[in-house]
Amino acid sequence: MAEDSRNQQESGRRDFIKTAGVGLAAAGALACTTQPDTDSATDSAADSAAAPALTEEEKIARIASNTWPARRLFKQRPGGRPESDEAKAMKEKYGEITMMDFAQFTKDTWPGVTHMDLWSSLFGDVTDLSMFEEKTWTRGERSRTFYEFDPSTASAKKWLDGLANKNASLGVKCVHVSNNAPRNMSDFDEEKRKAGIQVAKHWLDASATLGAKTMRVNTGGPRVAPCASTETGYPKNDEIVKYLDLCIDSFKQMAEYGEKVGVAVTIENHWGLSADPMIIRVILDEVNSPFCKASPDYCNWEHEYHLYHGLKALVPYCTTIVHAKYWDRWENPDVQRCTRIMEEGGFKGWYALEYEDGPWDGIEGANYLLEQVTAAL
Repeated sequence: MAEDSRNQQESGRRDFIKTAGVGLAAAGALACTTQPDTDSATDSAADSAAAPALTEEEKIARIASNTWPARRLFKQRPGGRPESDEAKAMKEKYGEITMMDFAQFTKDTWPGVTHMDLWSSLFGDVTDLSMFEEKTWTRGERSRTFYEFDPSTASAKKWLDGLANKNASLGVKCVHVSNNAPRNMSDFDEEKRKAGIQVAKHWLDASATLGAKTMRVNTGGPRVAPCASTETGYPKNDEIVKYLDLCIDSFKQMAEYGEKVGVAVTIENHWGLSADPMIIRVILDEVNSPFCKASPDYCNWEHEYHLYHGLKALVPYCTTIVHAKYWDRWENPDVQRCTRIMEEGGFKGWYALEYEDGPWDGIEGANYLLEQVTAAL
């Protein structure tokens, strides 16, 4: 009887995952390619302007919750770093959760929202170290030890199955995984780069288990990309080309694997090589695969002019998700303007509410983003 029940559960979850992107596909989002087409983008903008106004229900259907603003609510590993005062205050206000609780938290906190963007660093049962790998983070003279979820372990696969079943039972879908685990995609050390690609493949398998359409992978390379230099003559940037060669090859390999499992890899403007929208476009054009796309962020830019021009440059490459963000790094970032840029460019995917920092706590900030995005739709 237990085995029959388990089989029925898994069958129901598989049926749910198969339908996870039906609404988006019907809207034509997955028909986009990574190749920008100025004429089609203009046509899309005209079609958008002529289209009837969305109902409130249709607007909410375009929203995805995001674990980043809620990260301080998540249960910590026993013996981990001391909890911050901000985390304590948020838990007292909203309660403590784990990833297994986030689908229900989404339904309770943002009624009508049934799509999620999940951050890799919050995966796993923190009381079971068998599904984590101990690693060391180093930057300059600073270093710390941390535990990172390894989706290839038996216990992790069992946990992922449980998460997929839980989400399916609640009717809430994971559409994107914001992933920090695969590293070194542009590293000159070939063994490190190969290891990073393998980690990405394990995570693509995990994303497929959850029914996600896309998964972010960071481009790697220097945190601040190299600039052009010259001793005589016109400036030239040979250094960045060395990193680009490696990065393009890495994303080609990940896109090929992603095609096999049905999950596209994406590039977000997330520092280093990807801080420049034109560099992102170069990588995507060179990879030239529908399984390698952009997932831009409203605020992760290096200067103010990129807030809107950079976003506009990436719209033709973005089909599944964008991070709708407020961040007081910039003075009064215009969330509605960013949303209109996406809509006028023909974007039909989901807006993930990724509040960063500002005058509110994470959940209040996500609520502000929800108001601003739906007002602009």
